[in-house]
Amino acid sequence: MDEAGIVQALAALAHGHRLRIFRLLVRRGPSGLPAGEIADKVGIGPTNTSFHLKELDRAGLLRATRDGRYIRYAVDVEGMRQLLTYLTEECCEGRPELCGEVFAAAGKVCRPKKRALR
Repeated sequence: MDEAGIVQALAALAHGHRLRIFRLLVRRGPSGLPAGEIADKVGIGPTNTSFHLKELDRAGLLRATRDGRYIRYAVDVEGMRQLLTYLTEECCEGRPELCGEVFAAAGKVCRPKKRALR
């Protein structure tokens, strides 16, 4: 993602509704949610939700897929990774250990969780 794309992504996230939508979809993972469910969970109207989803999609942070007569939105994992990489790639002048837990947590983004054997 180039610098203009980074600015666009950060601008998209710089709004309370869009930030809540993005975090909801990050938690939900690649399966995403239909727009109507997103509106219900975030507590805003469908028209407002549609506007915010378009902004996040345009910024490369979400992807939309048709599911019958609905549109499902999910986090664009690659777009999110590119944003996080840009923000942290030069952390602490190449010494990420100085950034502590925040940097370590960012490195674990979207890694599958290990399941306990039963």
